[in-house]
Amino acid sequence: MTNKLSIILFLLTISIASYAQENTASPYSYFGQGDLRFRGTVDARSMGGLNIAGDSIALNLQNPASYSSLRLVSFAVAGTTSFTTLKNASVSEPTQRTSIDYLAIGIPMGKFGTALGIMPYSAVGYNIRNTITDNSDGNSLLRNRQLIGSGNVNKVFLGTSYAFTSKFSVGINVEYNFGVIENRTRESVFDLGTENFVQLGSRELNEASLSGITTRIGALYETKYKDKYTIYSSLSFVPESKLQVDKTTNFATALFDDLGNEISVGTPIEREVQDKKLVVPSQFSFGFGVGQKYKWLLGADVTIVNSANQNDIFGESLNSSYQNAQRFVVGGYYIPKHDSYNSFFSRVVYRGGFRYDSGSLVINNQAIKDYGMNFGVGLPLGFSKVDIGLEIGKRGITTRGLVEENYFNLSIGLSLSDKWFIKNLID
Repeated sequence: MTNKLSIILFLLTISIASYAQENTASPYSYFGQGDLRFRGTVDARSMGGLNIAGDSIALNLQNPASYSSLRLVSFAVAGTTSFTTLKNASVSEPTQRTSIDYLAIGIPMGKFGTALGIMPYSAVGYNIRNTITDNSDGNSLLRNRQLIGSGNVNKVFLGTSYAFTSKFSVGINVEYNFGVIENRTRESVFDLGTENFVQLGSRELNEASLSGITTRIGALYETKYKDKYTIYSSLSFVPESKLQVDKTTNFATALFDDLGNEISVGTPIEREVQDKKLVVPSQFSFGFGVGQKYKWLLGADVTIVNSANQNDIFGESLNSSYQNAQRFVVGGYYIPKHDSYNSFFSRVVYRGGFRYDSGSLVINNQAIKDYGMNFGVGLPLGFSKVDIGLEIGKRGITTRGLVEENYFNLSIGLSLSDKWFIKNLID
């Protein structure tokens, strides 16, 4: 028991430290609350994000109704390395990020189940530069404008679930969101005829501290069909909520080198700004599937996001807006023989899925769509397991002055399950 708690505390320390790091490099994280980061546990993501069933030894963190399905204490942690190529109509650039996805523990309590943990909600990480050569007044001037964003919003959650029958359960998560987002604007003019001497430079620094409560409600139902098949169905609902945004802004004159890096900054001038609320849009998900327990499952899930009234943290952009969006998932798993004693690979869980997001963000009258394919395996370790997931996808397009992101994600999750809180009868 002591050793298990020590491992969890060690991993928790690593996870909290990692949440302070940048885990996105997308220019689209400039908008709204940034990139939404959590899309489920590694096993669910390997099926495109399918989350229509509970598990007796593993956490389903997308539907809190699943907690009462647990029969063993389950500890889950995962991380992802993302390889992304950003490209527009003329250039492309590769990026790489590694981040912790979640850390959680689920505890069974008869018909009840509970879970708590920490996970990312959104992340901001962009570096956008616009450079123009101006020869209009007879001098050769290089005008440089740079937008740099960083930070993230994380959430700690506590959830509980109750199984009314062996077929039907409901649950709720209460989540506290917190984090700091920073936006830095640099503007400078270089006289190319005087060895890039900076004639004019300024820096604007905006910082937003976000906090607030969100909730998630879920229900799961499963029943037998012809004593051989199991029918699964799921519902989850996230009510609209608002996060408090406390903003500070200051301006300063600045000197930059020819790469746009700050050399020195003058005395900042504070400007009063009005605090605001960031809308977290409501969403409703429903899923359906059929399968044979411990053998195979095929299902689909649809999520409707009411994001038309979503807003930005640092003010609205003239060329962007928001629309209601839909997400579609189709996926499943296959296990050759879960109770095989002489073949490890017969007990491996093979997963796959496809997902499509119509996009809530609209830029230059173009919705930023996101779609991808997922594959993965679950490697059994007694009651525990290691999940490995691969994701290949694309977001955005290269026309209309936009950026296309082609990404490959490698995720590894560890799920440790065991019987806790049981007193030894023999010492």
